[in-house]
Amino acid sequence: MQSDMKCTESVFAPALELYKEWNARINVVSRKDIDNLYEHHVLHSLAIARYLELHYPVGVLDGAKVLDLGTGGGFPGIPLALEYPGAHFTLCDSIGKKLTVARAVAEGLGLGNVEHVNARAESLPGSFDWVVTRAVAPLDKLYHWVAGRFGRSILALKGGDVLSEISDLCRKFRIPRERIRVWSIEDWLNDDYFKEKFVIEVGKSYLCPPKSE
Repeated sequence: MQSDMKCTESVFAPALELYKEWNARINVVSRKDIDNLYEHHVLHSLAIARYLELHYPVGVLDGAKVLDLGTGGGFPGIPLALEYPGAHFTLCDSIGKKLTVARAVAEGLGLGNVEHVNARAESLPGSFDWVVTRAVAPLDKLYHWVAGRFGRSILALKGGDVLSEISDLCRKFRIPRERIRVWSIEDWLNDDYFKEKFVIEVGKSYLCPPKSE
C-alpha cells in the first residue's frame, strides 16, 4: 500500500484466519468472495484510514469515540480498530448473528478498544465523535439515524450514484454542499474492484482542507 498506515497484510493474517473460520459457521461474507477477504473487505475498510491521512493531522482519532453503524461482521470497524488503537470503537448492528462474528474476531485478536451493541441505530444511547459505515443505507437515512449524535463527521463507504444520494441528503436536511466531500478510492487502490467506490464525508460544521492544500 502506498501509505503511511501502520497495518499491512501480515498484520491482518490472524484476523483473516478468524474470519474464514467463523464465516464457515455464520455467513457474513459471500462464500465466493471469501478468497478476496483482504482486498475487498479489509482494504476497502482501510480506505477510511487513507482518507483521514490525506485530510487530517496525525492522531486525529486519538481518544475519539467512533460508531461503526451497521457493522455486520465488523467492517469497517475491526480493521480501523487495529489501525487506530487509541480510538474507541462501538460496533453496532441490529442482526445478532452478524455481531457474533464481529465479537468473536475482536476477542480473538485481543482488541481492547472495541465494544459491540446489538441495537438499531435509532435506539443506540450516547454520542460519538465520528460515525463510520459501509454500504448500509442511503446517505439521507444514515444522517437521519445519527443526526445530533456525532461531533465531527460521518465517513461512509459508498458506491454507485453517490451524487444523487448527496443531492437528496442536502435537499432533505438543508445541508450546504461544502460540508460534503467525495474521495475516490481508486485514487489509492488502482483496481477495477474499486471503480466507482468512494469515501464520503459529511461534516458536522466544516471540512478540514487536505494536508496537501
